[in-house]
Amino acid sequence: MGIYEELQARGLIAQVTDEEEIRELINNGKATFYIGFDPTADSLHVGHFMALCLMKRLQEAGNKPIALIGGGTAMIGDPSGRTDMRQMMTEETIQHNCDCFKKQMSHFIDFSEGKALMVNNADWLKDLNYIEVLREVGSHFSVNRMLTAECYKQRMEKGLSFLEFNYMIMQSYDFYALFQKYGCNLQFGGDDQWSNMLGGTELIRRKLGKNASAMTITLLLNSEGKKMGKTQKGAVWLDPEKTTPFEFYQYWRNVADADVLRCIRMLTFLPLEEIDKMDSWEGAQLNTAKEILAFELTKMVHGEEEAKKALAAAKALFSQGAAADMPCVELTAADLTDGKIDILTMLVKAGLVPSKSEARRAVTQGGVSADGEKITDIYAEFAGDRFGGEGIVLKKGKKNFKKIVVK
Repeated sequence: MGIYEELQARGLIAQVTDEEEIRELINNGKATFYIGFDPTADSLHVGHFMALCLMKRLQEAGNKPIALIGGGTAMIGDPSGRTDMRQMMTEETIQHNCDCFKKQMSHFIDFSEGKALMVNNADWLKDLNYIEVLREVGSHFSVNRMLTAECYKQRMEKGLSFLEFNYMIMQSYDFYALFQKYGCNLQFGGDDQWSNMLGGTELIRRKLGKNASAMTITLLLNSEGKKMGKTQKGAVWLDPEKTTPFEFYQYWRNVADADVLRCIRMLTFLPLEEIDKMDSWEGAQLNTAKEILAFELTKMVHGEEEAKKALAAAKALFSQGAAADMPCVELTAADLTDGKIDILTMLVKAGLVPSKSEARRAVTQGGVSADGEKITDIYAEFAGDRFGGEGIVLKKGKKNFKKIVVK
C-alpha cells in the first residue's frame, strides 16, 4: 500500500485536483509540498494537529515538506470560517509566534540536512509593489468567481473588508512563489481552503504555463459536525504551558464514543490492520480505545514520559483502587442519613465547595464527577456501601478532587 492509499484508508483525503498525478508524486517521494500556518497565537493547537501528522507521514514516505509560516498573510487575516474580522497584529508579535511554531513543529518534522524547510511568506509579500501586484497577479483573478468562494460567504453577511478580500490573492501568490523558489509542486490544506488553493494552481498555470497540484485534508470534526479542539477554557494547545500534558490527555480520553475510532484512524500512527480490528469494539472496549488514542497523541506531542505520567494521573483520578496518596476525606456513619449521603452534602464535607448553593451550581454546570462519571442530578445519593475498598473519587472541575471514604 502506497502512502496515497494509506491516506485514503485513514479517511484523510477530501478533495484533489488530479488524483493520478498526486498519487504518482507522493507514492514515489517526488512531492515537494507545503502547508501554511498563520501565526495568530504563540502556540499551535489541535486544529493544526492533523496537518502536522500529514507532514510527518509524507516526509517518512520520502517527500519534502515546506512549513510556510504566514508572517505576511497574518497581517491581512484569513476570512475562512470567520464571522468577524481578525485582530491586527504587530510584526514583533508575528515574529515571536513564528519562533514558537518552529520549536513545536520540530517534534513532528525533521528539518535536518535540508529534509524539510520552514519559510515565512513575509519574505516576499512585504516587498511586493502594489501596482505590480494589480497588473501581474490581480489580472488573473475574476471578482465574480472569487465572491462565490466558500471562504468569503460568512464574511459577506457582516461585511467583507477589501483587506480580507485580498487574502485569496496573497495565498495564491505564496504557491506561485514557492513553485518558483523551491520547486514546490503540491499544496495541502484544510477542506475550507479549497478555493484559495485552486487560486494558486490557476495562477501558476496562467503565469508559468505549468501544472501544480492541490489536495485538501478532511477537517477534524466531531459527530455533531463541530470542529474538534475546543473546550470550555478555549483551544487545546500543543504548548504544555497553555494546555498541560494531563489536560491534553484528558481531552482525547473524553472524546465521544462515536468519534474515538475515527480519531485513532486519522491521527495516530498505529498500523491500519490493528485499527481495523477495533472497528467492532463497543461498550467498555471503547474506553480502552480512548485510552489508546489519548496515550498515543500525548506521546507524540509531549513525549512518552509525559504520556505515562498523564495516564497514571488519569487512573489515579478516575479508577477505583488508584493512588494511595490521593487527598482523602474520611466520613463517618454520622455523616450519612439512612445509610446514604447526597452529592451536595458530600461536596461540602469534602471541602470542594464552601456551601450547598455552590455545590448545586457546580453540579448543574456539569463540573462534578464521581469515579469518572459525570453527576448532573443535584439529588443524586450514594449508599454507604459505595465507599467500600478505596472509596469514591469525587472531582470538581479539572483539578480539584478528593477520595471519600467512610470509616
